[in-house]
Amino acid sequence: MARTGAPTSTLPTTGPARMRSGTMGMQFSESGTRWKGTGQDRWWLGYHPAGMTCLGPTTLVLCALASAPGVAAELELLSVGVRGRVGEKRVLGKEAPESFRAFDVVASFRLPWQRYSASGWGVGTRLVTSASVLQGAGETALVVSAVPVVAFGSEDGRFTFDFGAGLALVSEHRFAQQDFGGPLQGALTFGAGIPLYRQFGVGYRFQHYSDAGAYGPDSIGVDFHMVEVTYRF
Repeated sequence: MARTGAPTSTLPTTGPARMRSGTMGMQFSESGTRWKGTGQDRWWLGYHPAGMTCLGPTTLVLCALASAPGVAAELELLSVGVRGRVGEKRVLGKEAPESFRAFDVVASFRLPWQRYSASGWGVGTRLVTSASVLQGAGETALVVSAVPVVAFGSEDGRFTFDFGAGLALVSEHRFAQQDFGGPLQGALTFGAGIPLYRQFGVGYRFQHYSDAGAYGPDSIGVDFHMVEVTYRF
């Protein structure tokens, strides 16, 4: 038997949609979702479409590899290395008020999804993790990151080109005139590596940290150009 007199709830078909539950509200809009204020007017600070634009290609390739009849391998340590990097004054089109330096230790792990031909060339996936010391405007911060990447090249990792997107945590996000917005940052990267001597290799890496607008329109991230030296296992 259908109940009568029951309250109904209708969400608008255009503009931001708002949903309340107790003392908590949620707003969906074109700029993502946000927590704002307290009580009935508290919003969730969520994703931003700009960040999803960069995550899209990586996600599509990972899904294709996962569904394909490729060769599965266990998670294993592929290489370790060190990086030295200098921050750009421009951050994906924005002018950065501060300059940064960073020094990293990095470890790369082979992920299960890969497809290589009999010649040893193909595509695979990696998890690139790093811990770094970030210096700028007289401040020093610790940054840890985990970035899954899609890697094209040789199966042994001697020749490789990769790109991916992940997350980073920074212990300090305010550097004088420049504010990253908050401790959780999106991390975008691409890089290339070649053999140097026996198990050692050398490479170039670009890395971008930003909040994709999640903490507000005034936050500015940072771009880095890095030289890295790695040791392959």
